[in-house]
Amino acid sequence: MFHNSSQGKYWTFKSEDEVEQLRYKANQKFRNKILESGKPGVSESKFLERHEEDVIFRHYERRMLDFCNAFKPMMPKSVVGTAIMYFRRFYLNNSVMEYHPRIIMLTCTYLSCKVDEFNVSSTQFVGNLLQETPEGQERVLEQILEYELLLIQQLNFHLVVHNPYRPMEGLLIDLKTRYPTLENPESLRKSADDFLTQAAMTDAGLLFPPSQIALTAILNSASRAGLSMESYLTECLRLKEDKETLSKMYDSMRRMKTLLKKYELPKPEEVNACKKKLERIHAEFASSSNKRKRGYEEDGHVSKEPRLAEEEWTDEDLM
Repeated sequence: MFHNSSQGKYWTFKSEDEVEQLRYKANQKFRNKILESGKPGVSESKFLERHEEDVIFRHYERRMLDFCNAFKPMMPKSVVGTAIMYFRRFYLNNSVMEYHPRIIMLTCTYLSCKVDEFNVSSTQFVGNLLQETPEGQERVLEQILEYELLLIQQLNFHLVVHNPYRPMEGLLIDLKTRYPTLENPESLRKSADDFLTQAAMTDAGLLFPPSQIALTAILNSASRAGLSMESYLTECLRLKEDKETLSKMYDSMRRMKTLLKKYELPKPEEVNACKKKLERIHAEFASSSNKRKRGYEEDGHVSKEPRLAEEEWTDEDLM
């Protein structure tokens, strides 16, 4: 199912370099757009560098995860995973300098609730912005709805996301029924769940099939517990004779673990410096760069201007 899906065909990439090239192009695209606009006083130093964009992205991705984890009623893991994947896909081809991640992260989460049939009303959704007044929550909802079409368009209408949570459940069932060597497969769940949470905060979902991420999570959990499951791979999964496939699988698992080891949250001082720069960019260039951001630019359609400026609410409202 995955290999025939839009995710398998269009949103799974061969290497980390390929993914980074897309992000670099998005950064350059925004720079060129502003430089070519002829706006006076524009200089290269005003823009975010690629590593600064990463600082901003990781900060808001973490804020999104915190928002989802604190959500009432409790948000299913698949909904959270879909939201994070939307967020990563969106910023493959767009820069945080053009579209502020504060509103994009909420729009991604709102859309994932609808697509994954997590039935909360729009009022319930913004009601989770606990620091906002009811009037402020209504204004934020207006923004989310104005950005929703843009998000769907930038995802190329590929809204179904295959997460590794279901494959992991299948693997645990398989271990219980076909692998008696392992006495208590459920003992692997907690560590495997933690692995999947960490993997979601990396590019693993853009590089590997969800079943491979789930299997790596299970094997990593077993390894941490001092358990060997090589016989499960060779016997139960019938990879004993297919040494090439087994070798490729181990290589993918090593790459995945390396991604997780490399991941780290940016330091607060880095975040603060980059956020100040980002806010200046949006204050100075928003009027020229965002006029046509909500709708189909190639069709010549320009939707109405937003009724709420992004600057009217802040990160503190996400607390």
